[in-house]
Amino acid sequence: MQTVSHSPGLLGALPEQRAEPAPPAPAVEPEQPSRTSKAVLGELDALVGLESVKREVRALTDMIEVGRRRQQAGLKAASVKRHLVFTGSPGTGKTTVARLYGEILASLGVLEKGHLVEVSRVDLVGEHIGSTAIRTQEAFEKARGGVLFIDEAYALSPEDAGRDFGKEAIDTLVKLMEDHRDAVVVIVAGYTAEMERFLSVNPGVASRFSRTITFSDYGPEDLLRIVEQQAEEHEYRLAQGAAEALGKYFTELPKGPAFGNGRTARQTFEAMVERHASRVAQVAEPSTDDLTLLYAEDLPELP
Repeated sequence: MQTVSHSPGLLGALPEQRAEPAPPAPAVEPEQPSRTSKAVLGELDALVGLESVKREVRALTDMIEVGRRRQQAGLKAASVKRHLVFTGSPGTGKTTVARLYGEILASLGVLEKGHLVEVSRVDLVGEHIGSTAIRTQEAFEKARGGVLFIDEAYALSPEDAGRDFGKEAIDTLVKLMEDHRDAVVVIVAGYTAEMERFLSVNPGVASRFSRTITFSDYGPEDLLRIVEQQAEEHEYRLAQGAAEALGKYFTELPKGPAFGNGRTARQTFEAMVERHASRVAQVAEPSTDDLTLLYAEDLPELP
């Protein structure tokens, strides 16, 4: 949070002010206290769907919490590998859950900061020999004390790799994970089949991850709930029959490679708002209902 101070030169010095230099400002602002793990888990539970994902994250959290309590009691704590593999289609909440996971680990004292640094192949792989190791080290340093989230990690090991520099990024990452095992939590993510291949051809990487968490595609009811949340957040309401029309729309919507899950739901809501605006703009004096109600006719056409 920023604080804005006014210069005495602008307002005029008060008579009792002394002409003494102000004390130097601190170089680093104090960090805001982090939320408790219970508060972060509450936000996780509020996400639409993802029931199996929530169970997995809660199980990890419980293991870490109980391990800490055992250590405090002078007992041995079970070793919990914190690095994870997230598999699933785009738009299923992988980045959001990674962010919350980092915050949970920070609240438990496992990570110093718990922030999220998201990267992909283009951020790690250079064009010249040696540049990939430098890029990977820089990304790792940015994530120190938090979570390094590598999206579409399988792109670091393409099937027709040849002399691809992606292997150098993987080798550098594996060494950094070994040398600084408590400094950063690494999460690799991507499509299920591609991530299975990625792990199978990189045993050094696979051995450093504790478990794989699968993010399933959203069903029609989940997508409807996301639209309802968007409407509530932006002060719109679904008119009678609109929810049923949305459910039918998401049931019939093609689920091909372009299907974006949560992103598709949000795009559908945005399309409904645009159609609503085109309709209401023609009303001379719109009522509150006119300005807030979304009707089935506001739905976009099926592709």
